[in-house]
Amino acid sequence: MSANDNFSLHDDEELSLNDDASLAGSVPASNKGDAPAKPPQIITTNTLSNIKLPVLQKDDYDTWAMEMEHYLEYIDNEVWKVIQNGNSKKRVTKGKDGVYRVLPPTTQEEQFADEKERKARTLLLMAVPKDHLRRFHGMDDAKEIWAAIKTRFGGNANSKKMQKAVLKQQFEAFTISSKESLEKGYDRFQKLLSQLDALGAGVSDEDANHKFLRSLPLAWDSLAMTMRTTHI
Repeated sequence: MSANDNFSLHDDEELSLNDDASLAGSVPASNKGDAPAKPPQIITTNTLSNIKLPVLQKDDYDTWAMEMEHYLEYIDNEVWKVIQNGNSKKRVTKGKDGVYRVLPPTTQEEQFADEKERKARTLLLMAVPKDHLRRFHGMDDAKEIWAAIKTRFGGNANSKKMQKAVLKQQFEAFTISSKESLEKGYDRFQKLLSQLDALGAGVSDEDANHKFLRSLPLAWDSLAMTMRTTHI
């Protein structure tokens, strides 16, 4: 949503309120016995500024890739299309030195596609770890940046197999300390489940519930008994 969209939305809301006021002026005054008029209802809308850009963690590419896809589709689906399919409107030329150069956009379609690709490139570079930014900064093609990120952080089949084994071990050994809050422990557990699921090693809801209840500290026996009664 652009800034112009926000202004147009506000203008529409103001116009609506003004119309209500003009209509109210044309209606005869109410009798003293009538109920007082209710104040106009103010409708608020969520803005994109409330949506946080997913930042890639070096050991969590698969989850990040899914989160980034949903994020891009939500804020601007055309940006995600450019990353998926590339910029088909881009024109290149080969110079006498044999180097290919991108020609500046001339038509409205080319300008639109160029704008979406620049936005995609910016978002992808903002999402990679800072110590790896230099590796991707020199790349202009958003589709190539996405592929390069996958190559660098996605890993091969063997590394994913090892990562899956490590996560399974973490799941089996998972415990919640009596020094941390239940909310923090639950968030850690959900993140572990998400990582397992992203690698195709997800566990059933029943197994996850049993494991979480067994991970509660002994000091929380009363809470654990309540949760067992509720979930089992």
